[in-house]
Amino acid sequence: MSDIELLALHGLAVKKAGGPAAVAVVVDRDEAELEPVLQRAVEAGRAAGAKGTFMVTPAGRAWLLEQYPEAYAAFRADPAADDAYARFERINRRLLALFTDWQMTDAAGGRVANDHSDPEYDRRIVDRLGDQHERAARVLEDLAALEGRLAAYGRRLDTAYDRVLAGEHEYVSGVRIDSYHTVWFELHEDLLRMLGREREEAP
Repeated sequence: MSDIELLALHGLAVKKAGGPAAVAVVVDRDEAELEPVLQRAVEAGRAAGAKGTFMVTPAGRAWLLEQYPEAYAAFRADPAADDAYARFERINRRLLALFTDWQMTDAAGGRVANDHSDPEYDRRIVDRLGDQHERAARVLEDLAALEGRLAAYGRRLDTAYDRVLAGEHEYVSGVRIDSYHTVWFELHEDLLRMLGREREEAP
């Protein structure tokens, strides 16, 4: 097993489904390097692929779980990783509330879908996103010092935030683009797998 084989399947698991280009963005490697590795994962039964899109198979998920403890032993044992992840989770809880507030707004009788007709309401949420983005940047600097490829998430979050500030508000939480929510979710999944933890259930 080579590092690139583990990284390719790990990135695919984080992404849930996608082609070499999508996985390359997650793991910060070259698309051309990953394509033959994903094809070999299909041949080994660890991934399934059709028309350029791949998914991890149950056998692949089991294989990853076997590899993680050794591959990320140093990361898991480092107190700095625990500290950074605890800070990450505090930001995560605030961001989850923010994304909900972006999608919903208060109205007589309860909460309704936000139709974004109130620019002041949206501006307050974008301001909150800016506050959390500053905190996230500091956490990501610490995480990237432990695992260099995680710096790519910082660049992706910067890009999403810049697009929000430019008025492309779908980059707050759009689901089929590299929105702030999409990138944050993938970062969370990546960290959980590296640390061997489960995603916290919302209260």
